[in-house]
Amino acid sequence: MKYAILLYDGMADLPCPALGGLTPMEKAHKPNLDALAQRGEVGLVRTVAPGLTPGSDVANMSVLGFDPALYYTGRSPLEAVSIGVQMCDTDVALRCNLVTLSTREPFEERHMLDYSGGDISTAEAAELIAAVQAELGSDKYRFYSGVAYRHCLIVQNGTIKLGNLVPPHDMTGRTIGQYLSNSPNAAVLNDFTRRSMAVLENHPVNITRKAKDLLPANAVWLWGEGKKPELPQFLELYGVRGSIISAVDLLKGIGILAGMPTPNVSGATGYIDTNFVGKADAAISEWETGQDLVYLHFEAPDECGHRGEPDNKVRSIEILDELVLPKVRSYLEMQGNYKILVLPDHPTPLVTGKHSGDPVPYVLYRKSTERDSGVASVTEKTAAATGVFREVGYELMRTFLG
Repeated sequence: MKYAILLYDGMADLPCPALGGLTPMEKAHKPNLDALAQRGEVGLVRTVAPGLTPGSDVANMSVLGFDPALYYTGRSPLEAVSIGVQMCDTDVALRCNLVTLSTREPFEERHMLDYSGGDISTAEAAELIAAVQAELGSDKYRFYSGVAYRHCLIVQNGTIKLGNLVPPHDMTGRTIGQYLSNSPNAAVLNDFTRRSMAVLENHPVNITRKAKDLLPANAVWLWGEGKKPELPQFLELYGVRGSIISAVDLLKGIGILAGMPTPNVSGATGYIDTNFVGKADAAISEWETGQDLVYLHFEAPDECGHRGEPDNKVRSIEILDELVLPKVRSYLEMQGNYKILVLPDHPTPLVTGKHSGDPVPYVLYRKSTERDSGVASVTEKTAAATGVFREVGYELMRTFLG
């Protein structure tokens, strides 16, 4: 038996005026996914339990079959694991975004122009984070370079009592003052954001970017705090050998902790320009080497939701349907019996640009037990109309494997 989970990050949505009142799932032409839905199980699953923040960390952990209430210690520690940071039990990790802030106003009146630093590249970002570490880092505070705009700060003997640290993708276009934590423990973090602008605004990388009419990555923004994480081994928990294919450190960190290989894919960017075919090929390679299950994660729909790009979000769904799902299914058809699960981790509505904790639609296709689902096309509405609702998200994995 082979198992495929295709995670379309942030795909679920709300009706969008720019799409004529449709959601991206309703607007997208996705005949391959709809064909699976017609012959499989379609319903809704709650991937974010009540009381938990609707982040990709909690939601993907749930889809992977790990109860976040037991194992979740914060987002950034998972990313720290992925980039090779060795954390002590008393360390605290924080996500360090390279962002673009406006520059003409007093600090607290500046605007969050771009949570991704103008789509800063990994190579450019490495130079900027090195400069931040040289100027602001110390034995207690160490900045580590990750992928694109996503980086890490490790605080030695730190605290997670930092007040409300807001993700920058939840405040695009807004003044930052209202989002700065007023906890005394977070004062140093706010100061890092303020001081980082002096380090980065006229850095050679940003001078070059501005000369090309690109946004400068001119500040750091810190959030997603947490302590050293631990997860049970996926093989021991579920009895199958699993791998994770993803462009983002968060998913790779979960995989490393759970003993799941996380191969790198050339050209995997986490956006709509990612190497979709290369990721599908990487999944096939994992099955060829003896893995039972591959978790294929695609960040593009989520990024398009945060950026308010309706056409790109629709197109990302269509590309997945054109380039990934047929390739994966064609390979699995040659192997005999298989199962495919397709779902988002959480909604990322275009109208808000933020994650939501609402239940998400899923398709569970079993080759050996095809059935008429009564659904012609899977959308948020058709999934709800089936009446199938799974309240406990992390239990879906056991159902899928059973």
